[in-house]
Amino acid sequence: MQVASLRAAETEDAVKLRAWWYPVASARPAPAVVLLHGCGGMLNERGEPSAKTREYADLLNGHGWHVLALDSLTVRGEKELCTQRIGTRKVTMAERRKDALGALQWLAAQPQVNASRLALLGWSNGGSTVLAANNRSHPLVDGFAVRPRLAAAFYPGCEADLRRGYRPASDTLLLVGLADDWTPAAPCQQLETSGPPSVKALAYEGAHHGFDGKSPVRLRTDVPNGVHPGAGVHVGGNPAARQAAQQALVQALENAFAAP
Repeated sequence: MQVASLRAAETEDAVKLRAWWYPVASARPAPAVVLLHGCGGMLNERGEPSAKTREYADLLNGHGWHVLALDSLTVRGEKELCTQRIGTRKVTMAERRKDALGALQWLAAQPQVNASRLALLGWSNGGSTVLAANNRSHPLVDGFAVRPRLAAAFYPGCEADLRRGYRPASDTLLLVGLADDWTPAAPCQQLETSGPPSVKALAYEGAHHGFDGKSPVRLRTDVPNGVHPGAGVHVGGNPAARQAAQQALVQALENAFAAP
């Protein structure tokens, strides 16, 4: 693991970001995946990558893929966004979109990376970032030279891109929980299309927000957003959904990276 420095997309004076680089040993350029954290940030209380970040880096490295885990918060003076109301958050989706595109640009310039085989992967707010950075309805995305082979998102908020109109730059995989009362599954399911590029939503029964985690389901009353604002949201793991979703993710990435 190494700490990398890169810039958000669009302008030369764009904010300078920190990312954690998990490369694989390979005799030739290998595919690479950008990890985009949720509203809780990607760092733990010690300022190190979270257990989830390390888990997915290990999972993806095990299949021979480089991983770049991007931190969008600390450089902007924030630790988390979950307790901030949507519309008042200090780090906006526009900023996170530029961060994701900047990460793709950085990867494409690395000699050990196969620039034609890149992917975006995010969770919750980071999943929404995946959609924002892969939606050609945004002029910045439409004109961007580097595009992922796959855009994958765990339990993203899909309402904004559903309203705007989602014109995917690449195939999109949405992994959502049918019991999610924070970012509901239905808007994501409504984005489905056979394409190309295709948008596929896999929805899991009994799965709440954060279903790929290992902690038991609990009520977070400190979150002001969600299906029932002010009533809190449920967050926690579902072992069956976790296993199925991770298998679906790996299969989708294998298919995307194997494509000509």
